[in-house]
Amino acid sequence: MKNLLVLVLLSMCLVTGAVSAASIRGIDIDFVAINNPGNEADSSGFGAVDYTYQMGKYEITNAQWDAFVSAAGTPIGNPETAYDTSAYWPEASVPVNGVSWYEAAQFCNYLTSGDKSRGVYQFSGTNANPGDFVGIDRTLAISIYGTAYVIPTEDEWYKAAYYKPDGSGYSLYANGQDSIPVPDNGWNYDGGAYNSPWSVGTGTEEQNGTYDMMGNVWELNENEIDSSRIVRGGSFSPMDKLLGTSVRAGISPVNEYGFVGFRVAVVPEPCSLVLFGLGGLVLRCRKR
Repeated sequence: MKNLLVLVLLSMCLVTGAVSAASIRGIDIDFVAINNPGNEADSSGFGAVDYTYQMGKYEITNAQWDAFVSAAGTPIGNPETAYDTSAYWPEASVPVNGVSWYEAAQFCNYLTSGDKSRGVYQFSGTNANPGDFVGIDRTLAISIYGTAYVIPTEDEWYKAAYYKPDGSGYSLYANGQDSIPVPDNGWNYDGGAYNSPWSVGTGTEEQNGTYDMMGNVWELNENEIDSSRIVRGGSFSPMDKLLGTSVRAGISPVNEYGFVGFRVAVVPEPCSLVLFGLGGLVLRCRKR
């Protein structure tokens, strides 16, 4: 019976798309497991990830953002222009918007360490005033905190959106298809009937268990190109049909827009199988 229980728990941990809900420093976030480690990139060179990880099932909402601000204080730092905009769309259940890449980094740091200035994203100051952004160090953060909450890299984001859960390759769209879906039929893009971001989870579940990696709001990635941070996924905006694998854009890390938000990933994947003693198997979940 004990061995059966271990196998059942292990299968729950390793199935791609399995959902876990976590309360991280009082902020509830749902995640899906992204497995098939060591997958190859597609023809564009994106999507290869050597490890298992978890991706936020939904975009971070205004309610989750407000809980963070209430607990840790408003993100601030240099330059001040990166922290001077309020949400354009303030409803609690819609994706947080009007936040910069630097602000998203401080949100992830708070989840990791309880301190806006400490985590994967290194700042020169303290939680009260994080100051200047000085760099990214995932390895150091994981060594200190065990689990790190991050803005997904472009490869992590791309794999969670477009890599087929059976490991057979990539689709052009996050719903597992190679043709763009009809707007409003589960997808919020191109102005449609909404012409604004909708509440997370409103649309259709995508192939890896996520929602709105196509449309709703563009999503920040960790990577930069020419001093800009990558965004992917398209948005609700009129004439925005940029949902597929071929589209990537960049924005300054100080810019804040009503059509840009983010979701959080977890590295490494919190469940792990540990061998010990006389060949015994133990399922260990890192403390969140």
